[in-house]
Amino acid sequence: MLVAAAVCPCPPLLVPEVAAGAAPEMDAARAACTDGLGVLAAARPDLLVVVGPAEQPGCGPYPEGTRGSFRGFGVDVDVRLGRDTGTASRRELPPSLAVAAWLLERADWSDVPVEGVGVEESLTPERCAAAGREIAARSGRVALLVLGDASACRSLKAPGYLDERAEPFDAEAARALGQADTAALLALDTERAHELKASGRAPWQVLAGAAEGAGLSGELLHDDAPYGVGYLVATWS
Repeated sequence: MLVAAAVCPCPPLLVPEVAAGAAPEMDAARAACTDGLGVLAAARPDLLVVVGPAEQPGCGPYPEGTRGSFRGFGVDVDVRLGRDTGTASRRELPPSLAVAAWLLERADWSDVPVEGVGVEESLTPERCAAAGREIAARSGRVALLVLGDASACRSLKAPGYLDERAEPFDAEAARALGQADTAALLALDTERAHELKASGRAPWQVLAGAAEGAGLSGELLHDDAPYGVGYLVATWS
């Protein structure tokens, strides 16, 4: 059963070594992510599942101990998802789960098993919700760390250029996440999310499926769009 969740953005810029001179611009987002992980720890889960977008079909598992790095972004920073159990995947963590691993290494999750799930960004809402329900049933007290960005079309210099639909899309996502509104999350349009480069749509809908019947309340901790990309942090408990 799902007992808590934290939603965080997943830009590699959260890692100061990647952000370099721009690192202070992400301080507020990093602090909010830390607060979100605190809510997960307070729920005392017996399993933490990290969910994030990945370039793979369906929902792919990443066992505890799987490694990742930020070498593709020009820095010598390696990470590991949870403890070294000897059962790690030979695949490297996708960037979103590498960001999650980096966050977790700074929060000391050594006493709680951690699993990763990479979600194909085009996965339908129905399949996302089904995956979420399966995740919530894995253990008696499951916590989710959900990674994903809102739109990348909030300014002329954004990765997806300026799109007038981006701000309303992000506002609805922020409202739904802040209110733990699972129906609203599942109603987010797949095609529009793709057009706006919102990588969080599928992971958020996995969360919506996992939270069905859990009776959780939400709180929005951070809502900003530096670089024209929407970064949202929320907690459900």
